[in-house]
Amino acid sequence: MHHTLILHVLRLQPGDDVRAALQSAFKQLRTQGHQAACVLSAVGSLSQAVLRHAAQPQGDVLDEPLELITLSGTLSLDGPHLHASVADARGRLCGGHVMPGCTVRTTAEIVLGLLPGWKFTRAHDA
Repeated sequence: MHHTLILHVLRLQPGDDVRAALQSAFKQLRTQGHQAACVLSAVGSLSQAVLRHAAQPQGDVLDEPLELITLSGTLSLDGPHLHASVADARGRLCGGHVMPGCTVRTTAEIVLGLLPGWKFTRAHDA
């Protein structure tokens, strides 16, 4: 089965929450019939990141200027599943699951790939 990848570009502004902005954008894209998307590229800066590390119940807050090094993941009817890595002013990297509270400092440019014909589902695993 052949499907065409459709690109959708977001430019987030200072103060925007990365996760909430992606959820909002995908909610609008769903009205056009899209049920699945993935993050293809992202660059930007954050004033704060909240990242949850493996097997931890909640996220760690990094409250300092950060460069968004990578953002990957999927958007589905079940919500976003996003991972990111960020670097501090000394270049030290930290990564994890993107939680609410990852706040844009100057800008974030994110390229989404919309995936016609695909549908991601996630069942909660306690």
